[in-house]
Amino acid sequence: MSPRLKRGMLRVFLLLALVVVLSFLSISLMGRFQESRAAVQQEYSLLEVFNQAIDLVEKTYVKEVEPKTLYYGAIQGMLSALDPHSVFFPPEYFKDIKVELQGQFGGIGIEVGVRDGRIIVITPIEDTPAGRAGFKSGDYIVKIDGVSTEGLNLEDAVHKMRGKPGTRVVITNMRRGWAEPKDYALTREVIQIKSVRKTELIDGKYGYIRITAFNDNTAGDLNQAMKNLLAKAGGRIQGLVLDLRNNPGGKLEQAVEVANTFISEGPIVSTKGRLKESNQIFYAHKQGAYKDFNMIVLVNGGSASASEIVAAALKDSGRAVLLGTKTYGKSSVQSLYNLKDGSGIKVTTAYYYTPSGKSIQAEGITPDIIVEEL
Repeated sequence: MSPRLKRGMLRVFLLLALVVVLSFLSISLMGRFQESRAAVQQEYSLLEVFNQAIDLVEKTYVKEVEPKTLYYGAIQGMLSALDPHSVFFPPEYFKDIKVELQGQFGGIGIEVGVRDGRIIVITPIEDTPAGRAGFKSGDYIVKIDGVSTEGLNLEDAVHKMRGKPGTRVVITNMRRGWAEPKDYALTREVIQIKSVRKTELIDGKYGYIRITAFNDNTAGDLNQAMKNLLAKAGGRIQGLVLDLRNNPGGKLEQAVEVANTFISEGPIVSTKGRLKESNQIFYAHKQGAYKDFNMIVLVNGGSASASEIVAAALKDSGRAVLLGTKTYGKSSVQSLYNLKDGSGIKVTTAYYYTPSGKSIQAEGITPDIIVEEL
């Protein structure tokens, strides 16, 4: 076969191959286009149903309703259909959330959540009206000012309990083992969340640090507390008790920094979600982390979220022994987003996993040594 004929056949073969590839590509793209078109058509159809419902309510409901009430209610319903931690905040509520993350707000001092459709106390905050009254993790708030909390969403419950310092609110509380609920008349105070509330040197060689929340200042406050302890101990301690009991959590980044204070290598926590930025592994990297003493971490059923991240990281790395009772079990990560009118939404954007790869959602962390609280 002549070289010229060979080249001609090669060109024909390449042309046929190109046609085949383009045909497959065209079929693939057409399939994706049709899927995308179907998804858009479905969303459009659902929006038509939504608009029809809004229109019917506006025209036929027994009383006139402000459009804001309907649309805010729709957003609330949409988020509540996802999970108990995804919520909508009207503008006045959203301001409260931002203030809380900065470490100060007016209220009674309890962190609450939703479990089985009921308002549950995650933890009382130390030295607050609720803390002094004896509220405990696992209590159920059944009434606020005499009004049942049944069917009440989380943001409304929180807003009702907060208020101007000096004003009174009556909380009806139910606890496992009680025959009937009890009323607590509490006077609201300015709640200052000082995350590192207690630092103590015991027998000149053992340190004790209590962290009650994870806000903007936690890691910095912890580092200062460690410096103060070491200064009192002459530069060295033999052991440290890190108390995370009744710590409801807070900022993920602060939890990572706190764990990093005592771990200098290896993973601390990983997060997984749909967004690219939600898929991360946070590694310890801090040179000079405090490692030359033994550690015990105290936990209980009020230890949740960010405090569980710290506890799991110290446990899985072998850096500390966990002592206490099983933790709350919240391993979802929420992100706050501002909306145009000053309202906002908190949406679950990821789940976090311990260094050993476990999710503790609704399971909690079982301590190495179980000691029931008195």
